Amino acid sequence: MNGMHIMAAAAALFMSLAAAAQSAEGGLNDGIFRQVLFKVDAADTSRRVSCYRIPALTTAPDGSIIAAIDERVPSCGDLKWSRDINIVIRRSTDGGRTWGPVERVADFPDGQSASDPSMITDTVSGTVFLFYNFMDHDLAEDVYFFHVMRSTDNGLTWSAPEDITAQVAPEEWRNDFKFLTSGQGAVTRDGRLLHTMVNLQKGLHLIESTDRGRTWHLLPTSVLPADESKVIELPDGRWMINSRVNGEGMRYIHISEDKGRSWTSDPAPALPDPGCNGAIVYYPYVGGEDGCLLFVNAADPETRRNLAVRLSTDWGITWSNGLTVVEGDAGYSDITVLPSGDIVVFYERDGYAVNEAAVIPGDLINIINSSDF
Repeated sequence: MNGMHIMAAAAALFMSLAAAAQSAEGGLNDGIFRQVLFKVDAADTSRRVSCYRIPALTTAPDGSIIAAIDERVPSCGDLKWSRDINIVIRRSTDGGRTWGPVERVADFPDGQSASDPSMITDTVSGTVFLFYNFMDHDLAEDVYFFHVMRSTDNGLTWSAPEDITAQVAPEEWRNDFKFLTSGQGAVTRDGRLLHTMVNLQKGLHLIESTDRGRTWHLLPTSVLPADESKVIELPDGRWMINSRVNGEGMRYIHISEDKGRSWTSDPAPALPDPGCNGAIVYYPYVGGEDGCLLFVNAADPETRRNLAVRLSTDWGITWSNGLTVVEGDAGYSDITVLPSGDIVVFYERDGYAVNEAAVIPGDLINIINSSDF
């Protein structure tokens, strides 16, 4: 397709979708449907909330979307510095056009906090796993624990939390600064469930389940340099970790050809990053039989701003310039793919005051790829 035809196709798509491009905060008429999911309501005096932070997103087995986030009550401080953080969710059953009410799925008494939600959807078992980091400030101050809850009805109800810390963190790590990365983990074709755990003293590690989430264990090989990270399986069976690395101005890519026993690590200058959590997913609707990768982050080497989605059809060797979802301030983000081919991005913006979801039509992804955007 030549440049004139591409421009004409893009213009036609934008015009046809302009009426649907909305945002509770205004937004751009660019074919992207934006909607605020979580924002502090100063008028709500029944339950004081300082801010909502740390978005996580998944597509449930039935195609519905689950968005989870921290409800930070006394302050916007992280888990280590807050006695009251809860995990809340909203669900959408119509591709992100409308969302159900806010539901608190992890709500502990004062002094016990749950933070940094992450999810894995296992379509084989029909289970959505919701992870979070937990701290009891009165009984075990500065000690991080890992909890997991399960839903077998697409996020409508959840099991009681299970503490899996002893399964995945050696006792000598008890007092280390360690946490599960917010956002999402992965499921491999041979049925392994994978997630990333950061230990600031020991490096990034993967945790794994080979029995559909009944038990978990630690893979002993550390991955460096890496902070908050995402893991996926590539079509050829290799595992890829995409990592935040503070102070480098870019992401790092780590590849394993032996199921996590060893890794090769390289900087990714095509993915500028200010040291912020982003997300990477497999997208089967572009790139032929093998599909492609989509990556979202605050695409600036120094400042958390200009949230962009990029595409790679060669498994991370090269990347498109990207589609800007948010111009200006933007923070943590996550991304999920819908059965329709649309994608949903869930992200922080406006100094963490607003947490918004953006539905990007699959046709727009195709145009980005065909025009080498």
